Amino acid sequence: MFNQETLIAFGPVPSRRLGQSLGVNHIPPKICTYSCIYCQIGRTLNYSDRRMEYYNQDCIFEEVQKRLNKFEEQGGKIDYITFVPDGEPTLDINLGKEIALLRQLGRKIAVITNASLLGSDEVKEELSNADLVSVKMDAASEDVWRYINKPKRNLSIEAILRGISDFSDLFKGELITETMLVKDVNDKLEEISKVAGYLSQVKHTKSYLSIPTRPPAERWVEPADEHTLTAAYFLFNKMAIKTEYLIGYEGNEFACTGDVEKDILSITSVHPMRKDAVEEYLEKAHVDWHEIENLIEAEKLIKILYKQEIFYMRKLQ
Repeated sequence: MFNQETLIAFGPVPSRRLGQSLGVNHIPPKICTYSCIYCQIGRTLNYSDRRMEYYNQDCIFEEVQKRLNKFEEQGGKIDYITFVPDGEPTLDINLGKEIALLRQLGRKIAVITNASLLGSDEVKEELSNADLVSVKMDAASEDVWRYINKPKRNLSIEAILRGISDFSDLFKGELITETMLVKDVNDKLEEISKVAGYLSQVKHTKSYLSIPTRPPAERWVEPADEHTLTAAYFLFNKMAIKTEYLIGYEGNEFACTGDVEKDILSITSVHPMRKDAVEEYLEKAHVDWHEIENLIEAEKLIKILYKQEIFYMRKLQ
C-alpha cells in the first residue's frame, strides 16, 4: 500500500462536464494502462493492468468527507464527487467499495475512465454503482489507438470496444464518451467516421468532442483545427449521436479551503492551472505570489508555457 500522505481529495474544481467536482486522486502518479500523447499529467511512469490496493479505503472516505464539509461550511456546493486520479481509476481493486462508502455522503458519484479494463466483469459491476461514467474513445482502429493512447502492449482494442458496449447495456446511470482530437493523429475523417459508427451502436447519453487545452505529455501535440471539429460534429450528429464540444476554458472557480499549499498542490497534481486561475485563487485566499515562488523554489511546483499561456503543475516525484 502507498504512503497515505498523498493529497487524495482535491478541489472542488470547475469541470466542463460535471460542474463543481470534488476530485478523488486514489491512484499514485503516474500508474496507468495508457500513456496518452496529450495527457496533461505527463508520460506514464508505471504501465500496469493489474488491479491492486493503493490507499486505505477508510482514509479515502475521511479525506473526502473532511474536504466536503469544509467547503460546504463556507457556503459552497458540489455537483459530483469524481474519481479522476493521476492514473487509471479502475486499477484500484477497492473502487467498488469506495463508491459505496462515498455514497453515504449523499452526493452523486462520477468516474472518469479510459475504459481499458471494461472487459472485466468485476470492473463493469463496480462502475455500475456510479451515477455517471465517462469513457475515453479516441480511436476505433488498432494502429491509431496505439499511436494516440499508447496502451500497455497486452491490451486489445477489440476487448475494450466490446467492454464499453456490454457496459452500456447494463448501466442504469449516465454514460458519456469523450473523443480527444489531435492534429495529424486521429483527425482524419475516415477515423472519425469509424468512431462515430461505433458510438452510434452504444447506449449512452452524450458524446463530447475535445481538443488539448493544457500542456500535453508530448510537446509536439497540436489540437485539431476548427474545420475538422466542425466536420466531426456533423458526422456524429449524422449518426444521431447527441454531441457537444468540450473545447472551451472551464473557468477559475477553484475552491479555497484556507490551506494554500495543500490546495494548490492537490489541484495541480491532476489539473494544471493557468496563471490567471492561480492569481484569482491567491486573491481569494488573501495570499501573495510569494507562495507560488516558494513552491517552485522547493521543487514542488513547475511552470510550463503552452499556447502562449503559462500553466502551473505539481512536480511529479
